[in-house]
Amino acid sequence: MPLFEYRCSTCGHVTEFLEKAGSRGKHTCAKCGGTDVEKLLSSFAAGASAGSATGGTASCPTGTCPLT
Repeated sequence: MPLFEYRCSTCGHVTEFLEKAGSRGKHTCAKCGGTDVEKLLSSFAAGASAGSATGGTASCPTGTCPLT
């Protein structure tokens, strides 16, 4: 099951919920108990995984990153 993030419209607290895709279940804020929560957009699948397209390492996808 995917993990979705929701933000409470009352207090702004962000909570994660495991749920089936397309589920219409109502969620309650863990911090204030509010029921007006909105699903946040996920950036999880927005880019390629580290090293998948460039052959780099997990810590530096291009293999030419400067030391920090």
